[in-house]
Amino acid sequence: MNSLGSQSRVELQDRGMSPLNNPKDWSWPFWAAVPLYPYGRRRTLRQEIVKDTIWTFDQLHGILYTIVPIRMTIVKLSAGGLLVYAPVAPTTECVRLVNELVAKHGEVKYILLPTSSGLEHKVFVGPFARRFPQAQVFVAPHQWSFPFNLPLSWLGFPQKRTQELPEDSSLAPFALEFDYAILDIDLGRGSFAEVAVFHKRSRTLLVTDSILCVPVDPPEILQLDPYPLLFHARDNAWEIIEDNEENRRKGWQRISLFALYFRPSALEVTSIGQMFRDALKAPQRSLKTYFGLFPFRWQATWKQTFDALRGQGRPFVAPILQILIFPQAPRQVLKWADTVASWDFQQIIPCHFESLIKANPRQFRQAFAFLEKNLSSSQSQPLLEEDLKFIQELEAGLVKRGIATPAKEDV
Repeated sequence: MNSLGSQSRVELQDRGMSPLNNPKDWSWPFWAAVPLYPYGRRRTLRQEIVKDTIWTFDQLHGILYTIVPIRMTIVKLSAGGLLVYAPVAPTTECVRLVNELVAKHGEVKYILLPTSSGLEHKVFVGPFARRFPQAQVFVAPHQWSFPFNLPLSWLGFPQKRTQELPEDSSLAPFALEFDYAILDIDLGRGSFAEVAVFHKRSRTLLVTDSILCVPVDPPEILQLDPYPLLFHARDNAWEIIEDNEENRRKGWQRISLFALYFRPSALEVTSIGQMFRDALKAPQRSLKTYFGLFPFRWQATWKQTFDALRGQGRPFVAPILQILIFPQAPRQVLKWADTVASWDFQQIIPCHFESLIKANPRQFRQAFAFLEKNLSSSQSQPLLEEDLKFIQELEAGLVKRGIATPAKEDV
C-alpha cells in the first residue's frame, strides 16, 4: 500500500473507525458455504452513525472484483443492551469490535435476520449467534433453503433461541423502541422477505435490500485494499494505472454499474479470441490479475450512465428488484411502502452501498412509484430503460423456462 493507503488508515481511525492489523483476526474459515470475494479474509470497519446509539459494521462481498459493502447495524437499547440487524461474518476482528460496545452498553440481547432470501445475510446468523449465546434470534417469516428446505437448526440457527418475528410488531419484546413492517412475497419456489425496522428515538430506518443509494466515492471498506477498484478502473488489459483518488473513484463507479445492472448499456464484452489476444499484452499475468484476462470495453458514455444511476444521491430500488421481484406483488409492495412511509424517519441505513441515506418518508415512498400506472408520481430521476435491458432479457428467459412467473399488472 502506498502513502495514500497509509493516509486512509489514519483518516479511518480519526473518524472513529477501527481497522485492526493482524491478518489472523480477518480470517473467515466458513467462506466456502457462500464462496464470495473476499473469501476467507474479511475486514470489518465500524462507524458510529448516531453518537452512543447506532453503529454500522461494514465488510465486503461480491463476485471476482465486483465487490460492494455488506453491512450490519447495531442499536443501543434504552435500558441497556444491543440489538443487531443483519449480522455479518463474526471474525475475530468483528467480534472484538462488537465486544467493545458490549463492555460499554451491555450484552447483545436481540439478533434480527430481516430477510428470507438473502443467503449472503442468512449464512452469518448462526455463527454470529453462537458468539453471543445470551441473545434471542428473530427471523423473517418463511425461511427457505435450496435445494431442500431444511429446519433452521440444521442451518446452524440456535434451536432454543430462534423464533419467527411476530407479524404484529407490538408483540415483539423490543416494541417500545422499534416498529417494523414485514414484506413477504411468495415467489413459488421460495419467498422474498424484507423487514424494515424503525428506531423511534433516533428517527432511523433500517432496511436490507429494498432501498439503496450509490455514493460517488468508494466506501471506506474498499479503501483498505484498493486493488479491485484499480482493476476496474482500467480501459484495457495492458493499461498500467496509478493508485490515486481519481482511479479509485473511477473503479468504484464502474463496479456499481456492474453490480446493479450486470451488463449496463455502456459496457461492451469482447470476444473470447480478442480477450486472450489482449491478455498476451498485459504487463502482469498472475492469479491476482486473472492472468491478464480483461474482457471489458467501456463506451465513452459510461460516466453519464453512472450519473443517471446515482441520480444525485436519491434512494432507489435496485434494478433486479424493480424487474424480477417487486412486480410479482405490486399491491403488496406498495402497501408495505405506505406503512414504512407513515413513520417519521429522517435517515435510512441499508445493508449495501451508501451507509447512511439522508431521506424522509416521501422520498422513500417515491422510490416505489415505478409500480404505479400514475406516472405523475413517478421518480423524478428514474433508471434509464437501455440500462435495464439485460435484466429484462434475463427475466424473459426465466419466464420462458418456467423458473419465474410473469409480472403482475401495475397498480
